Amino acid sequence: MKKKIAWITDSTAYIPEDLKNNPDLYVIPIGIVFGNHVFEDGVDLTTEDLYRRIREVKEIPKSSQPPVGRFTELFEKLSTDYDCAIAIHVSDKISGTFAGCQSASQFVPFEVEVVDSKSMSYAITTLIYKGIALARQGLDSKEIADQLRLETAKSQNYIVLGCLDQFYKGGRMTGTQYLLGSLLRIKPIIRVNSEGVFELFERVRSEKKAYGRMTELLKQAFDKYHIQQLQIMHGNVRDKAEAFKQDIKKHFPSMDIVIGEISSAIAVHAGEGTLAIIWHNEPKSI
Repeated sequence: MKKKIAWITDSTAYIPEDLKNNPDLYVIPIGIVFGNHVFEDGVDLTTEDLYRRIREVKEIPKSSQPPVGRFTELFEKLSTDYDCAIAIHVSDKISGTFAGCQSASQFVPFEVEVVDSKSMSYAITTLIYKGIALARQGLDSKEIADQLRLETAKSQNYIVLGCLDQFYKGGRMTGTQYLLGSLLRIKPIIRVNSEGVFELFERVRSEKKAYGRMTELLKQAFDKYHIQQLQIMHGNVRDKAEAFKQDIKKHFPSMDIVIGEISSAIAVHAGEGTLAIIWHNEPKSI
């Protein structure tokens, strides 16, 4: 007997232990390119390996979207065990992964609903959890996908980069923004906006002020929305993430806060030392 829905995402998503153990979740790895060698994020390249290589080789790698054939192979395999699949991927404006998945779905006689998360990291994780919950309520794949596309607008995120150099050379920042940040030692706060595009949100003078400003932004959102959980994602700076968590707890003692590490596919561009906060804005009950 076939299972109803398979869940697909890519390695920019944060996958907690419970999702790692979910037999219906499949993660397509993003490619990490060092010279002529392509590694698969989370398969043959860990974040520790990535940071070590960058420090030792002094080379800034690139990321590459999964080949279309990788998706078609997966769809063919899933078609024997599942009725359909829902694929939730990193923003189409950031990576070609969404387009590759959508293209592959045209070649295989297997129903795949492809959802543009318009974000990355834990924002995708939240959509996966919500999708699974909707499936348990009995919604079909199209109804779930349509609901998740609406949910993307509720995601909010702010990022303090660990390495401006990597972000700039990866094509994610203009030369002017890079020059200002480097010469003036400004710590830019960036975000993935509602259209799924990286944008410079604000410039601050120090990392400490950047973290303080992100806390203010969380407070503003908390006054308007119901926020069930905050996620702090980091690039090999667990100590900073823990300290930031404790600071936030002073303002929101009952806030559920998850700490996780960004994947290699994100760290390639954001750099070691990155710290980001992500949350989902839900309407307050009346």
